Amino acid sequence: MALRAATLADVTAIRALTRDAYAKWIPLVGREPAPMTADYKAAVQAHRIDLWEESGELLALIETVLRDDHLWIENVAVAPARQGKGHGTALLAHAEALARAAGRGETRLLTNAAFTANIAFYERLGYAVTAREAFPGRGTAVFMAKRLAP
Repeated sequence: MALRAATLADVTAIRALTRDAYAKWIPLVGREPAPMTADYKAAVQAHRIDLWEESGELLALIETVLRDDHLWIENVAVAPARQGKGHGTALLAHAEALARAAGRGETRLLTNAAFTANIAFYERLGYAVTAREAFPGRGTAVFMAKRLAP
């Protein structure tokens, strides 16, 4: 897996990949999930976004934010044709390595409660549900965390 840091020149590709990756959830929740409407110009400037490309094609990405006591995973997006092939797992392992390198012993993220496949995926990777919170007009957010071995 060869990753590179996103730049402002990547904003259009990031937005397109994220929209494609999350489009399958629209029928389930009746709206565009939050990552589909995010401001990726601001995100590239404020967060770390690592891009996974092959032959010039953006296949997947992970957006992270280093916090005082953990690494926050803001977004994991994988091109629909690549979903289920280990890209998400590899990107989450990358995030865990970033957290360890920064001296953080935990990664955290959230997903929509309606995305039960995502919750099961994260649980298989060692994440545990830490909280559920209702978001008006957006359903229920499921907060998850994974303690990392040193």
